[in-house]
Amino acid sequence: MKSTEKDTRPLIILTAGGTGGHVYPADALAAELEQRGYRLALVTDSRGKDNYKGKLAEIPNYAVLAGGLVGKGKWTKIKNLFKICIGILQAGVILFRQKPVCVVGFGGYASFPCAMAAILLGIDLVIHEQNSVMSRTNRFLSKYAELIAQSFRNVKYTPPAARTVLTGMPVRQAIVSVREQPRPETASGKFRLLILGGSQGAKIFGDIIPEAVKQLDKKLQKNLTVCQQCRRDDVEKLREAYQDCPADTTISHFFNNMPELYAASHLIISRSGASSVCEIAAVGIPSILVPLPTAADDHQTGNARELSENGGAILIKQADFTAERLSQTLTELFTHPKQLEKMATQSRKAGITNAAALFADAIEKQIIRKQK
Repeated sequence: MKSTEKDTRPLIILTAGGTGGHVYPADALAAELEQRGYRLALVTDSRGKDNYKGKLAEIPNYAVLAGGLVGKGKWTKIKNLFKICIGILQAGVILFRQKPVCVVGFGGYASFPCAMAAILLGIDLVIHEQNSVMSRTNRFLSKYAELIAQSFRNVKYTPPAARTVLTGMPVRQAIVSVREQPRPETASGKFRLLILGGSQGAKIFGDIIPEAVKQLDKKLQKNLTVCQQCRRDDVEKLREAYQDCPADTTISHFFNNMPELYAASHLIISRSGASSVCEIAAVGIPSILVPLPTAADDHQTGNARELSENGGAILIKQADFTAERLSQTLTELFTHPKQLEKMATQSRKAGITNAAALFADAIEKQIIRKQK
């Protein structure tokens, strides 16, 4: 016989949607909070409801209307404003019925209706900011949030009087475990270069990096292994670009063995999205970071500075990212491996490996206990 006993455990509602940068931290926090005995639910938009994997797929999902305003035309903005207002009402009904102890928002327009409903109903709101520049959604909500969890030490547009806690960005345990492995040796003079960019970096990385590698001294080329990620459509073109190069190259649109690649690589070239920077720091790998210049509020430059200013990375703006500049930088690093070792140490110092636990600790200490 099925039990009708009511579940009286405290309920925490998470609200997130859109890109993985917003969703993955929510999933990691959900797993941590469930281990601590909390009930959980997710409020998202129609794109996300019942479409996520991991812990978010196992908890109740609710969808409300939402819409973006930035970069939209006049009529689209008007239509989306109506959707947002309806979404706030829908979220308000959910919160009124479910009575959560707090709502945790992860930025992006999908999180706004539920976070706004929490504010209007007097429910404690916690927000997580993934980047070094606060998103427009979080910028508005931060004025009313009880607590702001941050992935980076310096976050632009954080209100001066806000209560903040540095939690970092949750990183997969398989990636974190690489941190405990010894760094690859450099005495042999052989180096492994890992290039990550996905769709954001594919074109310029594909244009510049093969030429930069071919400008290296021939001995360096022969001792170099290159693993480069690119768009599926560019795989053959990139293989042809390396055809006359003696370096050992692996080109793919997707690598399913990232922990192994991180462990074996001496240096990474990457964009500087929050997830990428936090993974690189968690593992403790030297990197060359090329911020995406079209990223909102240039937040990728701020993310990259977190590592470059402490000596763990070299920041090269896209306008300065030429084959000549990159070839000079690679030559300097590969002919002075002690510099790579110093960068690895500094990168490791910036890494936070227990972000989900720190975030859950902060919610319990500053929100849940305050209510008792």
